[in-house]
Amino acid sequence: MGKKVAVVILNWNGKNFLEKFLPSVIEFSIDDADIIIADNASTDGSVEFLKLNFPEIRIIQNSKNYGFAGGYNEALLNIDYEYFILLNSDIEVTYNWINPVLELFDCECEIIACQPVIRSYHSPEHFEYAGAAGGFIDAYGYPFCRGRIFQHLEEDHDQYDDPIEVFWATGACMFVKADKFKELGGFDTDFFAHMEEIDFCWRAKHAGYKIAVCPQSKVFHVGGGTLPKQSSYKTYLNMRNNISMLYKNLPPQKLIPVFAARLLLDGVAAFKFLVDGGFADFWAVIRAHLSFYRHFNKHRKKRKSIKHNQVSCIYRRNIVLEHFLRGKKKFSDLPPHKFTS
Repeated sequence: MGKKVAVVILNWNGKNFLEKFLPSVIEFSIDDADIIIADNASTDGSVEFLKLNFPEIRIIQNSKNYGFAGGYNEALLNIDYEYFILLNSDIEVTYNWINPVLELFDCECEIIACQPVIRSYHSPEHFEYAGAAGGFIDAYGYPFCRGRIFQHLEEDHDQYDDPIEVFWATGACMFVKADKFKELGGFDTDFFAHMEEIDFCWRAKHAGYKIAVCPQSKVFHVGGGTLPKQSSYKTYLNMRNNISMLYKNLPPQKLIPVFAARLLLDGVAAFKFLVDGGFADFWAVIRAHLSFYRHFNKHRKKRKSIKHNQVSCIYRRNIVLEHFLRGKKKFSDLPPHKFTS
């Protein structure tokens, strides 16, 4: 009888990460899941390395670099399993990291996507930026996590050790029900990379599903393996995709006030980049907005395809002001009653 779980690692020129982390994925997953590498037309010898050293691993070779969103869609929409585990190549998994999440799925059928707790590989006592102990979003589209607000990373003292509903699960290590992933059309390939998992989770919540975090499963993430944190291209992708995501998913009554506020806030961010000598990041913000308006008709069609509902786990305040002006560094500093239910 075939396995019901596929661990799918999207690779683009990540041979060094595969060499370092794939053995632990095999060791701690092989009894529970099939392992598949989806390669985005790497040029660093990744495929040859895999064929030589891991001939038992299935490889899906994409014809070009489709990015994170398109690369996963190309792979996942054409394989049949009950559950997919999307796993970054720069993650070290641990013993029994799969079963606790599957048990959580079994306990609550409305959950369609879930993440483990993500700790930092280089600073193991701290949460890692991309996901930490579960993702949330504020009223103006700024994402943050339990355990991470902007660049402030908390130490993990089991303070967030309860499995709860969250707004988004990180694409660095996302467990998702395969049929629901396909039902929702997978990721938005126009995003290419960054925030596509938040957009997917928002669309899932519009459709009445839940997203969760399972702290009984822990993994360790290097982070920044494809694009460095200080990349202006990363700034562009994050800003462009965030604006697109907001336009697609905001309920009608929120659209104008949120976009008006974001124009002001993004202008402030661009000016700060410029003052700090970051002209490339300043220009990235401008380019992001220009791209959104240039493709407005496409965004409008996507918006019309979504049935908008009030969804849970949105922080009703502005996390920018809460963090930088009011000094709220930890998720536990945020009043619980300010989150939508």
